[in-house]
Parts: sequence; C-alpha cells; structure tokens
Amino acid sequence: MQYDVKNSEEYLELLEEDWRKEKLLLIRHMIFTYAPELEEVIRYKMLNYGKDDNYVFALNAQKHYVSLYVGSIEKIGDADTLLAGYNYGKGCIRVKKSIKIEDTELEQFIHKTVDMWRAGDDTAC
Repeated sequence: MQYDVKNSEEYLELLEEDWRKEKLLLIRHMIFTYAPELEEVIRYKMLNYGKDDNYVFALNAQKHYVSLYVGSIEKIGDADTLLAGYNYGKGCIRVKKSIKIEDTELEQFIHKTVDMWRAGDDTAC
C-alpha cells in the first residue's frame, strides 16, 4: 500500500492496527536496535533507512504482506539460509501473516546487511 505522508510518524499513524503493523514494527525495531545511526525517512511513499542519501532498507505494509526491501539480496552472504521460509525476490523479502519472525533468521540477515553497509560494501541493485 502507498501512503502519501511527509514523515514516518504520519506513516505509522495511518497503518491499520493489524498483523501487518505488528510485523512492520518488529522489523523496524530490529533495524534500529542494531543500527541506531540509521535515519528513517519517507521515500517512494514508504519507510527508508540509511544516512546521507545512502539507503540500506525500505519497509512497507502491503495488502497481503510486509515488504522489507534490500538493494540486492544475492549480495548478502548466506541469504538463502538466513531467509529460509520467506518468499523473496531479487530485492524484496515478503513477510506474510503466517511467518513467526522470532523463529527465523531475519534479524541475522538485517545484521549482516547493516555490517556490509557500514563497511561501505555494495548492497544496491
């Protein structure tokens, strides 16, 4: 879904109080806990995380899943293992209602991606 908002506070206020908001907030918490230096802004009508126009993640609540966007998943080592159980494409991880994020290795994937970003490695498309 696209939200025509100016900042992350407005975005979060517009989210319906359902499983998508719960999962989005959990992923957001994982990002900020490991990388508090990231800034949260609205780009392309969704939440984006990065610094100085160098973005590492985007996050959005869709109709049937929550999307965590990464430039290119294949650039992240062990992505197939870390994302076992998820439906994902070249740069989008789809978090569906049935997924228990706590029982997956999504947090480790986020850590690995942030570590690469911090090192200046290319994670873009």
